[in-house]
Amino acid sequence: MSSDLEVSALAINVTIPEALRWTDTRRGETFTLTTLTIRLLPDGHLAAKAYGRPVGGGRGTYVSFPVPDDPELADLIADAARQAGTLWAAHRGLG
Repeated sequence: MSSDLEVSALAINVTIPEALRWTDTRRGETFTLTTLTIRLLPDGHLAAKAYGRPVGGGRGTYVSFPVPDDPELADLIADAARQAGTLWAAHRGLG
């Protein structure tokens, strides 16, 4: 394996369990946040953004929201990252 290989991004998408979902407002429209995009940063830390759908229905715009400082959400993010690492490590190559 080449040590010169540069991986520029590692990201996963995770569905937020119903009990942990929340709403937030952007540009006068309220969204229910249903998914997280979690990225592994070059320094080994995680970053997460939340995405969702307008409460009123429709597609709405694709807008990211900050993830609240909540221990349950932090646990979800950490657990998802660990599970993703396990899945990546067990890959079976190109199908």
